[in-house]
Amino acid sequence: MNKLLIVGTVAFDAIETPFGKTDKILGGAGTYIGLSASFFNLQSAIVSVVGDDFPQEYLDLLTARNIDISGLEVVKGGKTFFWSGLYHNDLNSRDTLATELNVLADFQPKVPQNYKDADVVMLGNLHPLVQSSVLDQMESKPKLVVLDTMNFWMDCALPELLDVIKRVDVITINDEEARQLSGEYSLVKAAAIIHEMGPKYVVIKKGEHGALLFHDKQIFFAPALPLEEVFDPTGAGDTFAGGFAGFITQSENVSFENMKNAIIYGSNLASFCVEKFGTERMIDLEQQEVQSRLKQFKSLTQFDIEI
Repeated sequence: MNKLLIVGTVAFDAIETPFGKTDKILGGAGTYIGLSASFFNLQSAIVSVVGDDFPQEYLDLLTARNIDISGLEVVKGGKTFFWSGLYHNDLNSRDTLATELNVLADFQPKVPQNYKDADVVMLGNLHPLVQSSVLDQMESKPKLVVLDTMNFWMDCALPELLDVIKRVDVITINDEEARQLSGEYSLVKAAAIIHEMGPKYVVIKKGEHGALLFHDKQIFFAPALPLEEVFDPTGAGDTFAGGFAGFITQSENVSFENMKNAIIYGSNLASFCVEKFGTERMIDLEQQEVQSRLKQFKSLTQFDIEI
């Protein structure tokens, strides 16, 4: 089986939306990416760090999904990264109430020896120096390196971010971040500028309005599935990235045409993530449900037109 190396936070989240609120629950980009990628036929490992306050049941949950956690460091006496957020009524905007880096502040990633030849590397949203450190540890060039980032790093670590962007094949960011990174309002122009920074492929996520894939002069758009209920958008972008990277890893095909499929698979899995708080829906999700909703995506996006 092909190998996917995932780098990202494994964390506690406390979330409040118009539909309710949670105490500390399982979260983190690495967690969402790993759970999403576990729906594909591949081997995966998460490189991250937690404190010894992180419950054994959460570690067991990851290993039950065949996720290798030998690269997940547990710091004795340390506290796990914690984020708390409040979503507004439209669920598209949120306020961060608390960010406690804790053990993440001194995180030095260590890639497991048997994943230094991973086929695909998914660099979840972390400090660009951490992302670069992972690439430095790879012993063979991956077939594909995917990077996710956010406006926070554009504000406080832009030179380091630009350095790691040069080294990746795919960047996934949302529309607001694409505009900030490029200085262009038009997403077509923004993608062209980001393309010149290094990535061959630019994926721009537009939340409930779908996702765009850019490669040279080619553009592909995938809508988001219209849902009856959106409960909590936390982790949807990471779930999308996990589905995208998981499908590419399983299929061994890094062409533009195959990335169109990867975008749909990622969007499909993200559509489940938002239906419950945090990782709850992804934990309960069955493969049969994934396949059934894929058929809905197919009927939503395919049509015949006479020209």
